[in-house]
Amino acid sequence: MSEQSPPRASSDGRTQTGRPRRRILSSLRTFAALPPLLRLLILTQLAFNIGFYVVLPFLAEHLGTAVGMAGWMVGLVLGLRTFSQQGLFVVGGALADRYGVRPVVLAGCALRIAGFGWLGFAEASWAVVGAVLLIGFAAALFSPAVESEVARQAVCREEAGEGPRTHVLALFTVAGQAGAFLGPFIGALLLAVDFRAVCLAGAGVFVLVLAGHAWLLPQHIPGRVRVQSRGGVRRLVRNRGFLALCCAYGAYLLAYNQLYQLLPVEVERAAGSQAPLAWLFALSSLLVVTTQLPLTRWAGDRLDLRRSMAAGLLLIAAGFVVAVARPAAWTGTVGLLPAAGYVVLLTLGQMLVAPAARAWVPDLADGDRLGLYTGALSSVSGLIVLVGSAATGSLLDTDLPPALPWLVLAALPVAAVALLPRHRRAEPRK
Repeated sequence: MSEQSPPRASSDGRTQTGRPRRRILSSLRTFAALPPLLRLLILTQLAFNIGFYVVLPFLAEHLGTAVGMAGWMVGLVLGLRTFSQQGLFVVGGALADRYGVRPVVLAGCALRIAGFGWLGFAEASWAVVGAVLLIGFAAALFSPAVESEVARQAVCREEAGEGPRTHVLALFTVAGQAGAFLGPFIGALLLAVDFRAVCLAGAGVFVLVLAGHAWLLPQHIPGRVRVQSRGGVRRLVRNRGFLALCCAYGAYLLAYNQLYQLLPVEVERAAGSQAPLAWLFALSSLLVVTTQLPLTRWAGDRLDLRRSMAAGLLLIAAGFVVAVARPAAWTGTVGLLPAAGYVVLLTLGQMLVAPAARAWVPDLADGDRLGLYTGALSSVSGLIVLVGSAATGSLLDTDLPPALPWLVLAALPVAAVALLPRHRRAEPRK
């Protein structure tokens, strides 16, 4: 139909088109009701992702064209960035436990500024590798420090009767996704100048973050006890419940990584090019920004953390099945419908899994080691993604049916449901 139907009125006289606006206003009221420290940390996540995604989407092309790297070298550099970030999260988390949030965040921001500045002027391959490693390690410092403190503050609010912890963690997720959505647009505008301008803009964002945190972040956060003794890693590797959560979370991250590994192959098979990928990525970001908080509230009223993660993993598994449910005659725009269905189901699953996993960590961690456990969640799951992505790539290199990698990956989230530990908070959260 060329004309839109008029807004449908609900039983109380309000229109359907007013719902997104009410959701946004409700989210803003929720954010405004948070204490200043939590508001600062959530805005920090927004700024982190804006600064990062100003640069990241354009890095591979710059390395291949301006620097002249071979394709395998570009892949190696991108892999080193991921390893220096995700793989070392456990180090940043342990440092935050030992020295506090403020010095670790400030050090990470300073390293990120130096890394982006270096990358903007790097021309030799060794210089690019050094800059990328510095950029990744910077995030390994500040991200687990911020994430662990947000989780700790969210638990404190829940214990004080001020609302479920998942609401705070959902706001944190929305802020990060909004930054990931805005960053590439800013970077694309600056790329009209050159890649150096893009890098300097990313560094400028972190200069502002560094200055803001040097001024606003407390020297000592009330209730946070710095670790003085050793032995945290030994207890962590014996914590079967936490390691089971890491494996289940790793299965989710491996599935999410297929947005960048399997989805481009399927889109090209259906549409003849990868041009529609940008629209599918935008669809995922917009879903998180507009739907994360209502979905979290709905799940918080009905599901405990284990059931929330299980439901999200099953949605992700269903998305992989839907992705290959494309008759051979479907090509072009119609042929992209299964891929769009996959993106929607994967994103809905993500919105259930990610806040629940972060909310679960404080209940499984040693009380004074939350930074270590938060970092380990990313490091262990990142290792699973590294191994799983290599295995997925080997499947793509064979002459097996195109649907087989999708169906194999559909089985992993289902298996991960069985790995989820039993949670002592078994009843629905009030």
